[in-house]
Amino acid sequence: MTQRMDYNAATPAGMKALGGVYGHILNCGLPKVLVDLVYLRVSQINGCAYCIDMHSRDLLKAGVTVDKLVLVPAWREAGSLFDKSERAALAWAETVTRVADTGVPDAEYEAVATVFDQQQLADLTIAIGLMNAYNRMAISFRAQPAAVAAAR
Repeated sequence: MTQRMDYNAATPAGMKALGGVYGHILNCGLPKVLVDLVYLRVSQINGCAYCIDMHSRDLLKAGVTVDKLVLVPAWREAGSLFDKSERAALAWAETVTRVADTGVPDAEYEAVATVFDQQQLADLTIAIGLMNAYNRMAISFRAQPAAVAAAR
């Protein structure tokens, strides 16, 4: 698979705008590992190899164990490996990412709203939307994962 275009070069202002949102999420107070777990799960749902590679590496660098990392797709079956806030964030990430199929049911909102306050939930939802946007850019223009570049 060959990269179709360098979207960073094609629209520096657009990517800088997305980067500003990314910066907001870094500074909003949500734990970085929690956000990276959400980014990874969203990217897994969307099948974005570039972002799966990037966020897996970020989580490993942050000290997340391989055991936990490989169970992100099956977090519901991983028991206490994921804490309450991680489970709530991952469930929210799944329903929001699949919004066309789920409609984001009231029960899903009520569950996540018991774990996160309104600002945290709004910021978490922004993070989910941002990762969905980045996934669409990387998939559409065939961004190459670091693992693929290293294998060459």
